[in-house]
Amino acid sequence: MITASPTSRLLTPATGWREAWRDAITDPRELLAAVGLADRPDLLPADDAGFPLRVPRGFVARMRQGDARDPLLLQVLPQQAEHAEAPGYSVDAVGDMAAKAGHGLLHKYDGRALLIASGSCAVNCRYCFRRHFPYGEEIAAAAGWREALAHVAADTSIRELILSGGDPLSLATHKLEELTRGLAAMPHVIRLRIHTRLPVVLPERVDDAFTAWLAALPLQKVVVLHANHANEFDASVDAACACLREAGATLLNQSVLLRGVNDDADALAALCERSFAAGVLPYYLHQLDKVTGAAHFEVADAEALALVEALRARLPGYLVPKLVRELPGDPSKRPIADFAR
Repeated sequence: MITASPTSRLLTPATGWREAWRDAITDPRELLAAVGLADRPDLLPADDAGFPLRVPRGFVARMRQGDARDPLLLQVLPQQAEHAEAPGYSVDAVGDMAAKAGHGLLHKYDGRALLIASGSCAVNCRYCFRRHFPYGEEIAAAAGWREALAHVAADTSIRELILSGGDPLSLATHKLEELTRGLAAMPHVIRLRIHTRLPVVLPERVDDAFTAWLAALPLQKVVVLHANHANEFDASVDAACACLREAGATLLNQSVLLRGVNDDADALAALCERSFAAGVLPYYLHQLDKVTGAAHFEVADAEALALVEALRARLPGYLVPKLVRELPGDPSKRPIADFAR
């Protein structure tokens, strides 16, 4: 018999983001107990397919009790289906390794370079396209940013630096300050874009020190959040988004279309409306990156196109995200409509 952890532990706020990070659930049995599914050991896989469970308790508190098909639970609970082999799926689904331009730096697209700032995430999403990425060898911080920043400094066509990972907000604020000080002598870099899931899954990270750093940056600032379902938003996420906006950031949301999570028009429309209510504009709806272990989440292109058409029929155009796929070697994200021609 699995013993349920006290509900109060899920709902008690931590004293800071680091404490909340350390208090994450990492045992699938504890996760099932926390959401009222202690009597469903059949939901447990034989192992985690080499990608361990990690999910903050605040995010778990947004899951529906007793619902094995809860869309937030399905995003984080290891499943036996991750062991199935699928044609066309690989460990480097988007060609990251071929785009290396320096230690921890990827340069795929004109005018933009992406820095792997950290290999850590507050949550391990089962569909993550970098679940097999060799972070131990390819984190820019490991080289003190030197090689990555030298490449950006030497290439004056780079107008935007993208911080990714892992999650760049897993870094302490003083490390982010150290990085952005290195951009001060690069007048060609006018924009900093941060891709992060932390304001959604661990909103405590958006604290006073972080927002002060963000507000002081003499760059255009774009923060791209990652939420896949309307239930991921609550009052704490709304507050974090408000702080980011007050610090001068433009907020966008990108989602992944996931079988069983958001693959119906009602769920997608609710996500678009809810993100915009939090001050976050829908940006991209990604077709699944074909990473090994995630094939059970795939939604066919024809079905994806039909879902976006349904959104266009019921939402204003500015709330309809672009349906795209990323392919190795392409000069940009490719609209799914291109594949239907």
